[in-house]
Amino acid sequence: MRIYPSLWNAYNWATRIGLVKIDWTAAPFVAYYHRFRARACKWNGPVSISQCAIPSKANWWTSPVYKQLTMSQQGQLKWVHDNHMIYNYCTDVKRFKGQMAPECSKPQY
Repeated sequence: MRIYPSLWNAYNWATRIGLVKIDWTAAPFVAYYHRFRARACKWNGPVSISQCAIPSKANWWTSPVYKQLTMSQQGQLKWVHDNHMIYNYCTDVKRFKGQMAPECSKPQY
C-alpha cells in the first residue's frame, strides 16, 4: 500500500475565489506524516474486494461503532463546519455546470 499526497493551486475554488488569501511567501509547502499507521483491508488480487466488507475482527471498520456518528459527534462535526469550513465542495454548483457533485447527495452521517 502506498499513499501519494499532492498539493496544487486551487486558488479559484478553495480560497472562495480569492477571499481567503494564500501566503505564497511560505513556499515551498511541506507536509509529512508523523506516526501514521495505515490500517486497511489487504486485498490479495483476483478475489473480490467485497471481502473487505465482511464483518470480522480483522475488518475493524465494519464494527457498528464506525457505521454512524453519535449525536455528540454530529454536533462536533457541525461545530467544525460552522467555525472552520471556508469552502464546501458540495455547494459549488458552478464548478459542476449547475449541478451538485454526485457523491454529495449521499447521506452525510
